[in-house]
Amino acid sequence: MRKNRPAALTAASFLLLTGAGVAAAPAASAGTPGSTHANDRNSDYNGDGHEDLLVGAPGATVEGHEGAGLVTVQYGSSRGIGTTRVARLSEASTGGDGTPEAGDAFGATVASGDLNSDGYDDAVIAAPGEDVDGQRDAGRVTIFWGTKKGLKPGLSDWIEAEEPRAGERFGTGVAAARFSGATEGDVLAITDRDELDTYTYGDQPHIPAGRIFQRQSSQRLDGPVADGARAAARRVVLPKSLTTGDYDDNGFADLVVSGVTTGDEPGHGWSAYYSGHTEGLTKERELRGGPVAATGDINGDGYDDLVTGEPDSPDDGGETLTGGLVGVRYGSAHGPSPRVEWWSQGSAGVPGAVERGDRWGADLSVDDTDKDGYAELAIGAPGEDVGRVADAGAVWVLRGTPRGLTARGAASWTQNSAGVPGFAEKGDKWGAQVRLADPNRDRRFDLIASAPGENSGDGVAWFLPGTRSGVTASGSWTFGVKTLGVPVSGAAFGTAIDE
Repeated sequence: MRKNRPAALTAASFLLLTGAGVAAAPAASAGTPGSTHANDRNSDYNGDGHEDLLVGAPGATVEGHEGAGLVTVQYGSSRGIGTTRVARLSEASTGGDGTPEAGDAFGATVASGDLNSDGYDDAVIAAPGEDVDGQRDAGRVTIFWGTKKGLKPGLSDWIEAEEPRAGERFGTGVAAARFSGATEGDVLAITDRDELDTYTYGDQPHIPAGRIFQRQSSQRLDGPVADGARAAARRVVLPKSLTTGDYDDNGFADLVVSGVTTGDEPGHGWSAYYSGHTEGLTKERELRGGPVAATGDINGDGYDDLVTGEPDSPDDGGETLTGGLVGVRYGSAHGPSPRVEWWSQGSAGVPGAVERGDRWGADLSVDDTDKDGYAELAIGAPGEDVGRVADAGAVWVLRGTPRGLTARGAASWTQNSAGVPGFAEKGDKWGAQVRLADPNRDRRFDLIASAPGENSGDGVAWFLPGTRSGVTASGSWTFGVKTLGVPVSGAAFGTAIDE
């Protein structure tokens, strides 16, 4: 039965707005007590050891309501993912009083984690356009619980802000990880336009009767922030996304909240780093970079590394032309390094050329595509022009090494590349989402890249397999809502893919 859990118990704190950021956390490996490192992440909803793929289509029409939104779940196996073992979930699937409405945008953001420590990952799906108690676009988050048979319609719960407000868009960012010793499982992190809430689920590592969520923390920060040793003027940051990883390798997940500045100097990317400890999360510092963020161990030293993307810098096209910036901060005993390594299409060895509006770094994913122990970085640039075709989009993979990220052996693809199905069209926005996933459990992560603008906004995703030599276009294939049995138009399939 679907139950509302606005819940508030103790409010020890947490959210960030002013010095940078947004927050989110990774998903847990099924059967393990919560996720800490980025490679603990999983989305194994039926506990069979294979990753499942969760994709959002927030523009989908459901029961006649345009833009109500839905998600698809493709279950992994030794053969990977396909188009037959598929679940389709919407607000009509919740089994309670869930009602699809126009503009809810269910599936606009998604995440996974084992919130109740039962060995099955749970799907976290936001509908930031949901109207709540008469408040337009207040937002709501739904949790579908994992079972031996996967995600089941009707087995769900939902969470709203304690005091829903119009335009707050609760669920702008969602994630889950084990941030503290308070629970064996993952803790859910949720942001709206200004705040981050974290939730624990029940008191036991099994499903308790009634499914009780308890708000663990909620905090809004305001005031001056610092960039290194230099004090900055008051900086307000609008939260946009969340990522997690164990950057200091202390056994607890850390949280990074990423966003963009508002006010006098709007649009610059900043992130806030919170370190996880037995007693919970502690704000450490603000970091330049965002609003996109991803995590993985690029240099194989056991410390997760933080990668940020700034696809829409307000400086782009001014004195400096970047086409999008990607920043890499390597982990250490003190967390993400203060030193950032900046990358763009203008970096030596990176395929392509810098052009205004490329949106290089609009999405990022980090994992090992060739099973050498070093994680690669996938980069999407949905604004990339292909010849004279505007905003057709492109994707890149840069390789990880013991010395960190390298452009040596870097590869890039468009829909016009040999072996890639389809062809580049105006406004496809290929690479709006990229995700490295391992549904066949061969430890060579495959690349999923989506184009929400494909087929006049229906949206399509591409699967490029990981091999001994990394990601290849050979053997790649496509899937979309219609392929997966959802005959709707304008769904914007691939707007969100669980990291």
